[in-house]
Amino acid sequence: ELVIFLFQQINIVFHIKLTLYFSHFYIISVLWNGFLLWCLSQSLFLGAPFPSWLHGLLRILGAAQFQGGELALSAFLVLVFLWLHSLRRLFECLYVSVFSNVMIHVVQYCFGLVYYVLVGLTVLSQVPMDGRNAYVTGKNVLMQARWFHILGMMMFIWSSAHQYKCHVILGNLRKNKAGVVIHCNHRIPFGDWFEYVSSPNYLAELMIYVSMAVTFGFHNFTWWLVVTNVFFSQALSAFLSHQFYKSKFVSYPKHRKAFLPFLF
Repeated sequence: ELVIFLFQQINIVFHIKLTLYFSHFYIISVLWNGFLLWCLSQSLFLGAPFPSWLHGLLRILGAAQFQGGELALSAFLVLVFLWLHSLRRLFECLYVSVFSNVMIHVVQYCFGLVYYVLVGLTVLSQVPMDGRNAYVTGKNVLMQARWFHILGMMMFIWSSAHQYKCHVILGNLRKNKAGVVIHCNHRIPFGDWFEYVSSPNYLAELMIYVSMAVTFGFHNFTWWLVVTNVFFSQALSAFLSHQFYKSKFVSYPKHRKAFLPFLF
């Protein structure tokens, strides 16, 4: 019983100390994925080789097996999207969102940090390699531009804009007209995609990752595995949030779904 009690106390401490550390995920992502983007840019546009240790990691992840096509430009754009997404989310965590007294466990915290390191490496591993350099068909990466790059970019901007709007709506529920935080209570949000689902910010997160899959040309199996992981994680969070809203507010809109408009 003493062991169980001590374990419970340690578990509580871990929860308390890691409260509201969500911004750490995006700090790591901005720094790490910014570094990966810099390395890729140097290789694509200046012909500089990847660091040997990074090239070794990419080989372990299977980068050498890819050849030609539009993968070099696709990976570059997706890495840009990932970095911009992390930068925006960091800004929102610091200046837009108002968190309630949410607690995060140390395991979740560590998983989040590792995730943003691995997801950048996953993108970079899709680049075809020529030794320690990125392989570019025709020696000009801009000549690889295709219609799905434009479509993916438009989808990314569209999804990001809606996610930002939803986070602003949520943040404003806890602020006065002057923008000062006055409470941390839950209220029913309205506007934008909140008219259709309870967690449009989670839906937008999924759409952002789908836009990256489109940028890869629809047929990148590795990235669709990433999208599948995002789908299930965001769907679960949205379902739990939906159940919370329904249990807390008797007047909660009946037509709203949890995650997917009109479906789920």
